[in-house]
Amino acid sequence: MALLTDYGFILLVLACLFGFFMAWGVGANDVANAMGTSVGSRALTIKQAIIIAMVFEFCGAYLAGGEVTETIKNGIVDIDVMTADLLVLGMMSALLASGTWLLIATNKGWPVSTTHTIIGAVVGFSAFGVSFDAVHWGAILPIVASWVVTPFLSGVVAFGLFVSVQKLIINTDNPFENAKRYVPFYMFLTGFMVALMTLSKGLKHVGLNINSEESVLLAVGVGILVMLLGMVLLRRIKIAPDANRSTYFASVEKVFATLMIFTACAMAFAHGANDVANAVGPLAAIAGVIQSNGVGELTAKSAVPAWVLLLGAIGIVVGLATYGYKIIATVGRGITELTPSRGFAAELATASTVVGASAVGLPVSTTHTLVGAVLGIGLARGIGALNLRVIGSIFMSWAITLPAGAFLAIVFFSILKLIFI
Repeated sequence: MALLTDYGFILLVLACLFGFFMAWGVGANDVANAMGTSVGSRALTIKQAIIIAMVFEFCGAYLAGGEVTETIKNGIVDIDVMTADLLVLGMMSALLASGTWLLIATNKGWPVSTTHTIIGAVVGFSAFGVSFDAVHWGAILPIVASWVVTPFLSGVVAFGLFVSVQKLIINTDNPFENAKRYVPFYMFLTGFMVALMTLSKGLKHVGLNINSEESVLLAVGVGILVMLLGMVLLRRIKIAPDANRSTYFASVEKVFATLMIFTACAMAFAHGANDVANAVGPLAAIAGVIQSNGVGELTAKSAVPAWVLLLGAIGIVVGLATYGYKIIATVGRGITELTPSRGFAAELATASTVVGASAVGLPVSTTHTLVGAVLGIGLARGIGALNLRVIGSIFMSWAITLPAGAFLAIVFFSILKLIFI
């Protein structure tokens, strides 16, 4: 415990810096999965996407980020087999390793999974730097399974949404009128889904406790408000009586572009709620150990401190605003040709899957989930609609990420031990 007594404040400051660096990497790299489809379908400009994401990533991270943070903080490492000193240095090395890998990947234009990165780093320092028994391997299995299950679920949901759009709107005799008729229902679904998640799981961090019945009623109210706002916006979209076929379908896509403003907000919120854990989970563990001068408090399921969530949320926003444009442009146009109607289905499917995973405390990869959704839409149009070369390079970067995170964490853990122990 001498380490915590002698260097506790210095370690906490360093941990905050490393946590902020990691959160910056999450914003710079992974936020592309939240906004890439909106930019790629030209529903939003990069500047508009960054402004929307800054607001809703922050809200998702701060209001609904605590549930997944508990899994990263308490679920992966067996704290009984390591000292408090090793736990603090290990979590610091995991944050620094993850931030470093995300900086390298973003610079190369690779959209990688921040969830893979941090879990690989935590497993790396625990298994090789402390003891093989320090990892809760039983807790790792459902997380790894989620990386396979969530792209599949997201793909199925996106496939279903896009098919419903085709049958109800695109492949009908009057697509423009049908778009104005049915799109408000999709808007209601978007507002309801995100509001329900926020009300039922997230607001305990700001001191509001609402029961299930109240949450559902309030979520319905939010969904109706979103739908009414959308209907007002849709009234502004007109079509000329003598419009040719291409102009006509461009007007139909304008309706979906309006809808994508709402799905982009939902996607950014869901991303912030899930992925803030990658940065602040280890930081919350470090803060808990240092403040208690041991591991006693960490064994209990305590709420993540509000200042930790705040630091993570600010880091995500800064990363997005300063370096996020690179990956947004790459992901938005690389996997398949996106129109607003296709992008909407991908975003709503991804947001629904990520929000659902956050609600049960499962840290899923937004990258995997979005690619699953876009693949689902591509398959609905035929395999030729997919850019298999880009998809192959994305899969390759996924394969590299986990071992890269583990390797860097082991290196940084060794350096920190030399300095402090």
